[in-house]
Formats: sequence, structure tokens, C-alpha cells
Amino acid sequence: MKLYRHTMLILAAMAAALFSQGCSLVDEDISDCETDYTINYELRLVTNMTTELETELETTVSTDVDRAASDALRTYLEDIFTDFAHDVDLSFYDVSADSVRLHHEAHIMDANQSSYTLYIPVHRYMHTAVANVKENNQITLQDDDRCHYGRLFQAVADTIKPHNTGLFTARLPMDVLEGEDQSFNVHLYMANCATSLVVDTLGSNIRDLKIFATGFATDYTICDSLYHFSYTPVVRTDRLDLPVPGAMCFVSVNYPSRDTRPTKSIIETTDPFISDDADNSLWQLRAYSTLPDGTVTETKLGVKKPLRAGQLKIFKAKALSNGSVQPDDPEVAVSVALDWQAGMESEIEL
Repeated sequence: MKLYRHTMLILAAMAAALFSQGCSLVDEDISDCETDYTINYELRLVTNMTTELETELETTVSTDVDRAASDALRTYLEDIFTDFAHDVDLSFYDVSADSVRLHHEAHIMDANQSSYTLYIPVHRYMHTAVANVKENNQITLQDDDRCHYGRLFQAVADTIKPHNTGLFTARLPMDVLEGEDQSFNVHLYMANCATSLVVDTLGSNIRDLKIFATGFATDYTICDSLYHFSYTPVVRTDRLDLPVPGAMCFVSVNYPSRDTRPTKSIIETTDPFISDDADNSLWQLRAYSTLPDGTVTETKLGVKKPLRAGQLKIFKAKALSNGSVQPDDPEVAVSVALDWQAGMESEIEL
């Protein structure tokens, strides 16, 4: 009986010691240490859209084509370059080697900022958040059960459609402490971008014009904020109706281009609209003009400046009688293939 009493006293003392130290000794089972804390989410749109529209299309010498294109682009892009989030997906990962996800939530936000009170265990986390993925017709959230594998994956095809939502992402290390009221601020920034080509076709007699873009990333890992270039997809553009004869405006929303190339070479030519350097650009716009006799002219417009997340880049051009598309920007490299055949570019689906 004395031994039993002595054992019980030792166990009671151990239990009291553990209770007084709270959850700090419990490393493996974090479910016993849950606490409330608040996370404030805010979308921060950093973009040159307004500046680009004003610089390229809304100058004092703007033409009717420029003004019509500006109005159409503002309408088309107002739901892309926006700080409004429809849906948000929130993940909380262990910071150990396996980076397993410990908690996951999804909300309909419908605002540019919102706060959520979460009840999760005391722990050190890496937190990631993505917005506007749910209704994007080309992007899905994949492999997000592990922190460094979670990515915004783009549909795989030779020719894909433009993105139809502005994507926003964030990542934040979070140390949730025991017994403290904590508030975390998470800022989400844009992950995709856009490009547009405004073409004056008056006098060219072309029957049809299609524009594609290529040279952009294929997917994006969220925690590492890293774009991947697994292959080279071709992105379709959407044609916007303009109330001006002979005016055409094309726009695409996509991932950014590569930022730089290891080597760059700018080839000067006597004719600034024909350049061998178009195939050595960071990204391209490709124009396919159908002439009255049914033949197709391909024009490659090579761009050497990177297209980055949150940016809009607008080019203006003139369609010529042979179907080639002549850009206003002399820094854009151009190559032209007359009587182009579809088999010459197998990834293009006209």
C-alpha cells in the first residue's frame, strides 16, 4: 500500500508539471494545442496597365483606331487587372523536410481584402494563398499537399486559350504561439500578365487575320514564386470588336515570359521590318493573314524585353498588301513567310 501511494504521488507531480508548461512539451501531437488567431488578406495590384494604355493609345495624336482599342481593352481587362478576389485557397504547411500540409481552407472572398479567424494548433508554418483559380479555364491548383510542390498548373496543349482571371498568390512564414493574440497580414500579388496587338488593316485587302502569342511559362510553384518552362505552348488571342473600319484589336492573358536570355544579339538590317533575330527573342506575337487568293502570310514579331507578372504590353501595327504585319515599334524584330503552309508550324491550330 505504501508503494502504491508513493507511485501515485510521483504521477500526480509529473502531471502537474506537464500542465504548468502547457503545449510546449508536445512536439509530435500538435492537435492538443489549438488556438484562435486572425489572418488579414489583401490583394495588391501592381500593374502598368493605365500607363501603357495612356502611352500607347491615349496620346494627343491618337487615331480613331487607338481610341477604340483603348476603350475595348479597358473593358476586356477590367476583370483581369483588378484587386478583387472571388475565391481564395489557404494552405498551412509544416516547415520540416517533408513540408506536409497540416491545415487547409477555401473561402469565397468576393472582395479585395478580408479577415479570417482560424483555429489551428500552435506550430511553425509556411502559409501559402492563391486567389481566382476556381473559375480560371486554363489553370488548376495541383500537388498542393506538399509545400514546395504546390503549383498553378496550366492546361497542356499545343495551342491554349488565354487565362480568363487575374491570378494572385502569396507566401508567408507563420509562427503561431501559445497563449498570445496574433494577427498576420498576407498580401497577394498578381501572377499573370497580358499583351495586345492593335492592327490597322485598311487598304491591305486581307480576308482574315489571326494572332497568337508564344514564349511564356507553363506553370508556377507558389511557395518558391518560380515560373517553369516545361514546353513552349502557343496562346490564342481574343479578338475585340472595334467600331472603326479596318481596325482590329487582339489580346491575350498568360503567364510571363522568361526574364532574360544567357546571350542576346540584336541584328541590324537595312529593312527594319525584316529581321533574322525574330526567332531569338524572349517571346513572340505571330500573325497569320489570309489574302484574297487564299494564301496565308506568317509574320513573327519578336520581343526582346521580358513580359513580367502584372504587366500589359501593347503593340501597334499596319497590315500590308502582301499580308505581312509591320509594327510601329522599331525594336520589335520581324520575320515574314509568304505563302505559309500550316504544316510549317505544327503547333499552330488556325
